[in-house]
Amino acid sequence: MRSRFSGHLIDDFWYFCINERNRFSGRRSAERGRRRLTGSRVSAAAGEGRPAACGEGSRLAAVLELTNISKHFGAIQAVNDVSFTLEAGQVVGLMGDNGAGKSTLVKMIAGNFRPSEGTMRLEGKEIVMHRPVEARQHGIEIVHQDLALCNNLTAAANVFLGRELRRGIGPLKILDYKTMYRRAGEIFKELKSETRPRDLVKQMSGGQRQAVAIARTMLSEAKIVLMDEPTAAISVRQVAEVLNLIRELRDRGIAVVLISHRMPDVFTVADRVIVMRRGRKVADKSIAASSPEEVTGLITGAIEQV
Repeated sequence: MRSRFSGHLIDDFWYFCINERNRFSGRRSAERGRRRLTGSRVSAAAGEGRPAACGEGSRLAAVLELTNISKHFGAIQAVNDVSFTLEAGQVVGLMGDNGAGKSTLVKMIAGNFRPSEGTMRLEGKEIVMHRPVEARQHGIEIVHQDLALCNNLTAAANVFLGRELRRGIGPLKILDYKTMYRRAGEIFKELKSETRPRDLVKQMSGGQRQAVAIARTMLSEAKIVLMDEPTAAISVRQVAEVLNLIRELRDRGIAVVLISHRMPDVFTVADRVIVMRRGRKVADKSIAASSPEEVTGLITGAIEQV
């Protein structure tokens, strides 16, 4: 038999193999209502139309707290005594040179690595994770730099990959293509993306591919989205599209950690910037209280610490 889920007819056997490979990555019901942000929102930053950063108005509750987090691999100290908080509906830029410890820190938050020292708390409760699937169960999603998409599948197929919806009676189930197409279209509309559910990923622009990866996070009631260099190697127009997607996540009350080497992107969309150097946090400042020149000095070591 042939599958109707791809623009080019793909063997059901191939789709089954992909599905089986991903079935143990954790499955959350796509029909579950997404968590809405409760409590008051922070006031918009003056002239920029975005939530105020730390100390610029009413504060949101901390959704994630890292306390004295360290990670070593044998004699190599990759992350050393890092602490910070992340609030709901806040975008935090994480910057630093190659080897500064950014990726290792994010991988600990995403459940890939377990900290050698320190504690992580999610909404006030201490959490210990051993696998990425546990992070997803806690509402922590990651958008990798390579996006981890299947080019030969449609946008909708990628959104629901490993979390396919089924319908039927008793043990007799079939894939519910109609509902998956409809739901994927609704998510793209909510993200204000022009991505269409039936388009093949291999025919998409960089911005549309990012939209597909971000749409996956919205199926699992994400509280935190970690984004690794989402604007790398794409055009100026596509960069603007990705930054708009980040704003949409923020406006929905989702906290975003943005790893980026692109200073303009961080200062355009982030509320705070955290700078790491040689495994240590050397700065944690609101965007309004910092400048690209200061951040560059902190990254290079021209400025020791603030």
